[in-house]
Amino acid sequence: MASTACFVIVSKNDIPIYEAEVGTAPRKEEVAYQHQFILHAALDIVQDLAWTTSAMFLKSVDRFNDLVVSVYVTAGHILFILVSKLCLYIMLLLWPCYYACIL
Repeated sequence: MASTACFVIVSKNDIPIYEAEVGTAPRKEEVAYQHQFILHAALDIVQDLAWTTSAMFLKSVDRFNDLVVSVYVTAGHILFILVSKLCLYIMLLLWPCYYACIL
């Protein structure tokens, strides 16, 4: 099964710091644009949820077709956002990024 995922690190001022398209599917430009659109649409939802909950891991913040947006919010309000088709083990993927950030 070929699929792609998009991983983005966003600063507390909503400025993208890092972006990566990962996966086994052939790279298509329209898929990259679709991931960016989904990420920008989910940022407003994430900003609202980040201030109303004490949870750092926000699973399935937004859905678009078969894509799921999951977010890990650090104490400094840096966002690790992952757009993917599979929602299994997402926290396991985002935890090393958070751990590397706090060291």
